[in-house]
Amino acid sequence: MSKTDIKTDHQINIECLNRFIDLANSIKDEGVDIKMVAHGLMSASGYYTTYALGGNGGGLTDSGVEKVTATYKSELERIQKLKKEQIGSKVS
Repeated sequence: MSKTDIKTDHQINIECLNRFIDLANSIKDEGVDIKMVAHGLMSASGYYTTYALGGNGGGLTDSGVEKVTATYKSELERIQKLKKEQIGSKVS
């Protein structure tokens, strides 16, 4: 594999994000309410994050839950900022 074939963490993140959105849209297209799809994604993320950080048999400590919650909050804030910037550019 050459240097140009190596993906950055950001590129991998974007690819994963797009695959999850594609899957969510497929579920929505099957007739599932988007709020249920969103709840399912959030729940799956919580389970997978617990697995990723705590292992198969473990869980998160209270401080671990707080760290994950802070990360989710930060990501939501970042997304909302981007959305507002996109809306602002469409209004101009």
